[in-house]
Amino acid sequence: MSAPDQGRAAVLSRVRAALVVSGAEGTRAAAVEDRLRRHPRGTIPARALQSPEACIELLEAMLASQGAKVTRATTPEDAVRAVAWALRAHDLPLCFRMGTDPVLGTLPWDAAPELERRFGAAEAEDRAALSRAVAAAAETGTLFLISGADNPTTLSFLPEAHTILIRSSDIVGCYEEAFDLLRALFGAGTLPRTVNMISGPSRTADIEQTIVRGAHGPKHLHVVIVG
Repeated sequence: MSAPDQGRAAVLSRVRAALVVSGAEGTRAAAVEDRLRRHPRGTIPARALQSPEACIELLEAMLASQGAKVTRATTPEDAVRAVAWALRAHDLPLCFRMGTDPVLGTLPWDAAPELERRFGAAEAEDRAALSRAVAAAAETGTLFLISGADNPTTLSFLPEAHTILIRSSDIVGCYEEAFDLLRALFGAGTLPRTVNMISGPSRTADIEQTIVRGAHGPKHLHVVIVG
C-alpha cells in the first residue's frame, strides 16, 4: 500500500471509530450504492431552469460579474481571432501554451497566423494559456475543466492569462446537468483524476479586505463561447 493510500486508510479508520461502525454494514453500503446509481438532484435554483439560449446569457452575465471577459464566437474562425484579441488586450506576446485537445487542435488557426502555439504542461515562462471546458453550469457561471494531456491542469493555474473555450452546446443550467455531461463522456463511476471548476480570474481579499488578482492563479480570464 502506497503512502497516500496508507494515510487515507488511517483517516477513514479514525472516522469509523468515531462513528462506531466498521464500514462493512450492509444498510450503509446499500444506501451509498443507491445514491451513486440514482444521482439524486439537489435543490436547483429557478434561474438554472431556462432555455439553452437563456442559460448561455446567464453564464455570460455570471462570468462577467466575477471579473471574466466573455466573447461570443459565431464561427471557429471568430474563436481563433478571439484568442488573439485576448492576448493583445493585455499587452501580452502573441504566444500561448495549450494541450492536445482535439477540439482546439482542429480550429482554423490560419485565421490568426501571427499566433504562436506551444504544447504541453505550462512552464514557468509561459504568460498565457488556452484550455477547453467540457461543460459549464450557468447557475453560477462555472466552467468544468478536466485534467489530462488534452488540457493540462497547470494551464489553469500558472500563466497570468487564461483563455477558455467552450461550445455553446456544452452549456447547461445547473451543476447536476454538468455532471451528467461528464458521466456521458467518461461513463458512470469513472471520472478524470481532477475536475477543476472555474468561475472567474484568481482573486483574494484575505489581506485587509483588499482585492488582489493573480494570488493563486491567472489574473485574467477570457471565455470564448463558440456556436
